[in-house]
Parts: sequence; structure tokens; C-alpha cells
Amino acid sequence: MSLLEHYAVQLDQLKQQGNYRQFTENRQHGQYIEIAGQQMLNLSSNDYLGLAAEVSLREQFFAQYPVAECYLTSSSSRLLTGNFPEYADLEHSLSQAFAGRAALLFNSGYHMNVGILPAVADSKTLILADKLVHASMIDGIRLSAAKYVRYRHNDLQHLQSLLEKYHDDAEIDRIIVVTESIFSMDGDETDLTALVAIKRQFAKVMLYVDEAHAIGVRGERGLGCAEQHQCIEEIDFLVGTFGKAIASVGGYLLCDPIIKAYLINSMRPLIFSTALPPVNIAWTKFIFEHMQGLTAERQHLAQTSHYLQQQVLARGYDSPSTTHIVPIVIGASDQAVAKAKDLQQHGFYVMPVRPPTVPKNAARLRVSLTAHTQQDALEALVQWL
Repeated sequence: MSLLEHYAVQLDQLKQQGNYRQFTENRQHGQYIEIAGQQMLNLSSNDYLGLAAEVSLREQFFAQYPVAECYLTSSSSRLLTGNFPEYADLEHSLSQAFAGRAALLFNSGYHMNVGILPAVADSKTLILADKLVHASMIDGIRLSAAKYVRYRHNDLQHLQSLLEKYHDDAEIDRIIVVTESIFSMDGDETDLTALVAIKRQFAKVMLYVDEAHAIGVRGERGLGCAEQHQCIEEIDFLVGTFGKAIASVGGYLLCDPIIKAYLINSMRPLIFSTALPPVNIAWTKFIFEHMQGLTAERQHLAQTSHYLQQQVLARGYDSPSTTHIVPIVIGASDQAVAKAKDLQQHGFYVMPVRPPTVPKNAARLRVSLTAHTQQDALEALVQWL
């Protein structure tokens, strides 16, 4: 037992701090989630367009996808025998949508971010990363041989000063600026137009932008903030995930064909992982093409998001959101947990987010809206804040 005692002590400390986590079994029915017999409005899902909950879409997909071709495993990496036609079909669909750029698929957003950065960044690379980038990007940076500096969150003046400081260093061949377009915990966003303008001033700079929370919900066709700001071709590594608004699984990269070829030859998680099941890839293509026409759903989501943002601020809470992710900053972890439980008792499934996911004393409730969320439900929610 002495070998386990260390871990038991750590778990006790997490419980005392209000930061202990555990899995909760649930069943989902459209907009609602059922836990221990209680049904609540699900305000914690990343199904931003509500597509994962639409049974009719699954029925339509399987009606046109022959069972004989419905492989539930690829049984191999793509470089061995796992490169089914579905992969090329989805990459072609992505390339057509994103201004003809080369597309490459990955098993997940995390798999993607911990693999690309170590592959493209060597000891003569400097990575400048936004302070609040996702854990997967932080881990990818740590796994790389690059030097790295984190600039203040969304402070592009600070970024500019760092670029001016390091750009002419003879020891640095390239600088990769790493950011998210929409940040998952604060619900705010990067000014991509300004970021691209900064990039144009420095010959060594490449941009790495994660659109995980923007794909599907921003831009005329739902292609993300890069489409919204008309800068798809200006971003060297335009990455995102299918596990949120696209209602599937996996990640993607849009890039120059040289980068795609280089990653196929150098990215260890890509080379040494069994590829996703072909049926998942076919489903992703089906949903990706369907979601591009959901303009009304994106407009509704924007309207309800703005309403909730204003209501949260009006009740005296801090919330930096400009998107469909609306944090309600509480402060102490135990208070955030208690508030979440209170809302759940009133029929709203809202989860607390605590350190280390967010900074100490910045625990919050993270309300995640979907295109199915109606304003009258949010009016009922804010009465209990």
C-alpha cells in the first residue's frame, strides 16, 4: 500500500480543494441529459449545431452508406493498409471548401496538436503561444525541440513586441505563432485580421490557428473564423476538430501541400496510429457537407449567445465571452461546484470548470449553447444565477 499512498494523498488534497473529478454516467435525449433519473436541459455539450442529436441525419446517412462498405475499423495506419477511399474523399471535400488548400486528417484534436508541433518545430524554431491555448497545444510545444514564449492572452501588442525582439536573431530560422480562434474556457476570440496583418510584417513567421470551437458556427458556410475574416490562405496551419459542431470524431489540418507531405513523413502520432474507422470518416464528410448550408442555425446561435452574455453581465458576473461559450466566473472552486449543483437541481445541466483547467480563483460555470437552445430556456436559467 505504501506505493499507492502518494496517489491517495494527492486525491485527498484535490477533494479538499474542490477540484476532485469523476465520471458521471448519463443518457442523452435530444437537448436533454438524464443523470440518476433526473432530466435536465443540456448546457454542457459541444454539439454546437445540434447535429449529433438529430436522429433523422443518422437515418439518412445509413440509408445511403452500404453495410458491405461499413468498416468499423481501419485495422492499420494509413501508411500500411488503412488508407481507405473515405479518407481521400473527405480530404478532397475539405480542400474544395477551404480554397484548394491541402487537407490532412487526424484521430482527434489532441492527437493533432501533440503531433504537428513537434514535427515542424526544431531547435532553431521559436514558438510564441497565447497564454490560454488548449492543453493539447501546450503539450505539443513541450514535446517539441523549440524554444517557446507565451504572450499575454489576446494581447497582440505584446506579441508584436516579442516578434520585434526575436525576429532578427540568427539562431532562429522560423517563428510559429500559436493561438485558438475561439477560446474554450473564456469564450472570447482572437482578432484574426489583426494577427494576419502582424504576420505580414515578419518574413520568418508562420501562423498556427486552432478552430476547434469555431468550425461549424462561424463564417457564411460554417468554415470558422478564418472564413469569417477572409484569411483562410494566410494561416499556415489551420487546424480544427470534428468532435464538436461537426458531430463526429477526429481532427483536420489545412496547409500547403509541402507541409502535408512533410507531416506524412515525420509526424509520429500519424505514422504510428491506427487510423479512424472508415465509417466515421464517411459520416464526417456527410455532416461537413450538410452543415455548410445551416445559415439560419448559425444566426440563431449568435442571437441566443448575445442574449445570455448580456444577462450574465447584468447580474454582476465576470464573463469575457463574445461567442456561444459563455463562462460565468465564480472564483473559488467549492462555490462553483455548489452553484452548478443548484442549477442542476433546477433542471439545467451546467458544469463547473476548476483549476488547473482555468487559473486559481477563476473557477467558473461554462454554459455551452447549441443551435437548439431557445431564449425562453435561457430566461428561466438566468433567474437562478
